[in-house]
Amino acid sequence: MTDLTLERDFSVSAERLFQAISTRADLLKWWGHEGMHVPEETLDFTQTGPWLSVMQNAEGQRYKVSGQVTHVDPPKSVGFTWAWHDDSDARGAESHVTFSVSETQIGSRLTIDHRDLGDDEISTNHQAGWSSSLRKLDALLA
Repeated sequence: MTDLTLERDFSVSAERLFQAISTRADLLKWWGHEGMHVPEETLDFTQTGPWLSVMQNAEGQRYKVSGQVTHVDPPKSVGFTWAWHDDSDARGAESHVTFSVSETQIGSRLTIDHRDLGDDEISTNHQAGWSSSLRKLDALLA
């Protein structure tokens, strides 16, 4: 299994960063690749339980992912499972994501730890996706 870790520093407090990565209102502003919107979702990482999102690109292609929020520890971390759905809505292999927030001298740091991704190609695709989403998060918190 392949794991992926990404870090990004922000000049906001840990509490503000945690809000941005856990609340529905903020998640909808940065969730998914650039150029995607989220027409269907139950994104709420403030409490444990199920979640899902459908991301749609400009051509109308839809990408559904779902999981369970496994832990919430404000303002330090949120963990959740992740599995893509296929065209018949069957869930694929499950991986696990942890968003960790720590204070820095200039504000706070977000670490995304995505584990059990299967292989290098899947990891590379997720790295591109998370990197694109992080650019949107940068814009939100700028």
